[in-house]
Amino acid sequence: MEKIRGKVLAVNISRKKGEKKNNIDCGLFLENLGLENDAHAETDILRQVSLLARESIEKIRAKGLDVNYGDFAENLTTEGIDLPALPVGTRLKVGGKVLLEVSQIGKVCHNRCNIFYAVGDCVMPREGIFAKVLVGGEIKVDDLIEIAG
Repeated sequence: MEKIRGKVLAVNISRKKGEKKNNIDCGLFLENLGLENDAHAETDILRQVSLLARESIEKIRAKGLDVNYGDFAENLTTEGIDLPALPVGTRLKVGGKVLLEVSQIGKVCHNRCNIFYAVGDCVMPREGIFAKVLVGGEIKVDDLIEIAG
């Protein structure tokens, strides 16, 4: 059976919650914390790292909105893996060292974001996933993502 593989397209960070994240190309992911210096890095929470696929972002682009990687406040923009289909507990090996464990699929958006108001939809609540950092290390653009088994 062939391994399912994906790729990191962007490593995104922001200092404050509730704002778009900027691609930094390479980041240090800390065990049981998240992306170093990111507003969402917190110990012992389920949503240490957020991931969203390019394929999901394309759905919003198709509705006419010019959105970029990080605009949905995701830490990792990926391609090649159907993220929302992964069961909670799935482990992802990223870049050969970092090990993430899927902790939540989607989220409740209490406040509608600008993307929702612009096109009447946002994919992050349905298709974004969250993970905990089990083994830390560096993740950079073009790193491979594999389902660890």
